[in-house]
Amino acid sequence: MADINNTQVLAFAAMCQCAQLVHNLARTGTIDSQQFQACANSVVITDPENAGDIYPSSSDLFLGFKTLIGQLSDDSENRSVEVTKYVAGLISLERKLMKSSDSLAMMSQRVDQVKRQLHHFAIDDSAVIANFASIYADIISPLGSKIQISGNPTQLQQKAVQEKIRALLLAGVRAAVLWRQMGGKRRHLILARKHLVKNAQQQLNRI
Repeated sequence: MADINNTQVLAFAAMCQCAQLVHNLARTGTIDSQQFQACANSVVITDPENAGDIYPSSSDLFLGFKTLIGQLSDDSENRSVEVTKYVAGLISLERKLMKSSDSLAMMSQRVDQVKRQLHHFAIDDSAVIANFASIYADIISPLGSKIQISGNPTQLQQKAVQEKIRALLLAGVRAAVLWRQMGGKRRHLILARKHLVKNAQQQLNRI
């Protein structure tokens, strides 16, 4: 399909990275800090000139490209049912968010609060992560069916893990917004899988 483009694949890779990090976090309680920061930073880039402003370094989305390829390749042995479920949930929540002007307005105000917070704290500071988590819990999660997270109960009971998961889900919705803006559609995930995988592999090879 001719309408698959680099930016669309970049956005979908970012969504996949958020979903994979949620999956990893729920199982082990730990994830790569740089990969998390790449996702979290995207939430506070609210007036970008292009996708490069949101995800300035493709190398920070290395996990996302790998996950995309693993999820969509026909012969993949790396496909995860949980990651598939998380991505589908993010796409569904994005559609509901974009239809709610009140939710969008509230989210904008809350993200502006995080931006002010970043004058004093790093993006991965626990106070900032807690703020991201509350935005997701207060505004995004109530819009539709809750994304049920599977993992190690010991990890999932920890407040810090819960907040980081919600922050990643918020970042995943942000990636879904960009994906849709760039022309991404659900049918592409079925009809253009090979094109998405090929483009992702090309971008991965350039990292």
